[in-house]
Amino acid sequence: MTDRKILIFGNSGSGKSTLAKKLSEAEKITHLDLDELAWESADPPIRRDIADSEKEISKFIRLNDGWVIEGCYTDLLEMAEPFSAEIFFLDVPFEDCVENARSRPWEPHKYESKDAQDKNIEMLIGWIEQYAARDDGTSHKAHADFYKRYSRKKQLLNSNK
Repeated sequence: MTDRKILIFGNSGSGKSTLAKKLSEAEKITHLDLDELAWESADPPIRRDIADSEKEISKFIRLNDGWVIEGCYTDLLEMAEPFSAEIFFLDVPFEDCVENARSRPWEPHKYESKDAQDKNIEMLIGWIEQYAARDDGTSHKAHADFYKRYSRKKQLLNSNK
């Protein structure tokens, strides 16, 4: 078990969860997917109050010596940033993100079934496609700016192969 503190971010389908799981297993550190803290369980989903997400992130950091946190929410990543030691920016081509999204295994923490997940695929691909055009904290620009500002160890990955 190590005390590595890692942030991973990038577009949906870029391989954030896969990399986080690999690092979590290899380093024996706890993995947090920010999707679990970013959304209320409502239909349609709505963004959770930022103060509630911040409390959960602070609690997670306080309870774990080593961790990997992954997600696309720059506002949430910024909350964990002062406690982190390194980051990975998965700046993967759009086509690879789409391919990964189409072939991803069932994510039971997000969907009640694989069928429910698959029914959401076209919405997810639309979201992936908007990455470069968005102007919010889930955009390529927000991620690139976060990467640029980060002053500790960092890696920019253009492929997840």
